[in-house]
Amino acid sequence: MDIGLRKIATFTEETMLEGGKTAPRPVTMVVVAAVVKNPWAGQGFVENLRPEILRIARPLGLEMTRRLVAAMPGERVEAYGKAAIVGVGGEIEHASALIHTLRFGNVFREAVSGTAFLSFTNTRTAPGALISLPMIHKSETGKRSHFITATFQIADAPGPDEILVAIGASDGGRIHPRIADRFEDMKEMDSEKAAGEAVPA
Repeated sequence: MDIGLRKIATFTEETMLEGGKTAPRPVTMVVVAAVVKNPWAGQGFVENLRPEILRIARPLGLEMTRRLVAAMPGERVEAYGKAAIVGVGGEIEHASALIHTLRFGNVFREAVSGTAFLSFTNTRTAPGALISLPMIHKSETGKRSHFITATFQIADAPGPDEILVAIGASDGGRIHPRIADRFEDMKEMDSEKAAGEAVPA
């Protein structure tokens, strides 16, 4: 099936040192980015985006996921996310349409045994912009050690009539996490509230 795919790029980053201190183990991030023709470009305002979503989202998700798990097997993945960037000739809704559908997201989520939603970026840029792809833990959404971001760029994308779609995964969180998880904050704040209420007026 022709889905307007122009190129796919894979980026791998391995970090061994952070803050001047060696990592307990290296942490690897992988991003697979696809550049596709914007199927709604040049048509003016398109009310019904669904036909093209149904045509493109799943095959695109399958191809990108196949490449990502080849670089990082699903059992290694701890954190994940996605991004879609439309060129200046399109709407941000066009970018959102290709990634905010279970036909795209479930392919990736199931391949890595994730249960959490895929954190995301959807925006519009000119070619060559630095792109941020945020990630969270694939099953524990409050695990702040895995609130991380991959950054990458493709020099000639997205073109004005293109959409750049990306998925990312990491086999660990930040190298030296030192802040509490959301769940710890909630317990601490509940204890503080209870202690405050116990103080006589």
